[in-house]
Amino acid sequence: MIKSNILALDASTEALSIVLHFKGQTFHHFEECPQQHSQKILPLIDQLLTSANCKLKDLDVIGFGQGPGSFTGVRISVAIAQGLAYSTKLPLVGVSTLAIMAQQAFEQHGHESVYPSIDARMGEIYFAHYQAQNGLMQLANQECVIKPELLNQDYIANSAPQSVAVGTGFKTYPDALNDFNNVTINSEITLPDARYMLAFVEAGFLAGNVVKASDAQPKYVRDTVTWKKLPGRE
Repeated sequence: MIKSNILALDASTEALSIVLHFKGQTFHHFEECPQQHSQKILPLIDQLLTSANCKLKDLDVIGFGQGPGSFTGVRISVAIAQGLAYSTKLPLVGVSTLAIMAQQAFEQHGHESVYPSIDARMGEIYFAHYQAQNGLMQLANQECVIKPELLNQDYIANSAPQSVAVGTGFKTYPDALNDFNNVTINSEITLPDARYMLAFVEAGFLAGNVVKASDAQPKYVRDTVTWKKLPGRE
C-alpha cells in the first residue's frame, strides 16, 4: 500500500510513462511515442495533476527513470525531474529502468526471479538479474551492457530457480536464452512503465535515500562499462 504522494516519470526508452499517486488514488499514462517525449511530457504531467486536483507542492517526492535506455531519453527523464524539483524543492528518487520491468513482472505475475533487458542497439542489450525481497525487486548481480550471444552461466545459472526474462532485449534476441531451460520469456512486458516505480520511490523516500535536484544523475551503463575497459580508468 503506497501512502506517500508521488509523481514518477520515465522517458528512457520508446515508452513515455507518468504516474501520480495522490491521496490514495493513482493516475497513470503510458504510451509508445518515439522521439516525442520532450514535447509531450510536461503537458501530460499537467493533465494528471489537474485530474487529481493536485499541485506539485502537494507532493512528497518525485521519482524518475534514470536509465539505462537511450541517451536522449535518459537525459529527458533526469532534466524534467530536476526542473520540477528545483521549482518545488521536493526530493528525488532515481529508479533503474531494468528494475521497473522486474517489479512489473513481480507485481503482475508474482515472478520472484527476473532477467530484464533493453535493446541497447549496436548488437547489445542492457541486462541484469533481479530477485524479490520483501516485495521489492533487488539487484542480484550488476547491470551491464553485453552482446546477447555472450550470455553464459556467469550471468544466468541453469541451477537457479525458475525465472522469467522481460524487455525489448529478449524480444529482439530471443535465441540468446536457448541454452537456459529455467528461463522463459514474458512477452507482455517489453518497456518500463512508471506505474511500477511507485514502490521503489516510496521505499527510497521513507528510508531517506533521496537526492536534491542538483545531485540527480543518469545511469547510462554503457559509458560505465566502456570506461572500465580502459587502462587506468577503474
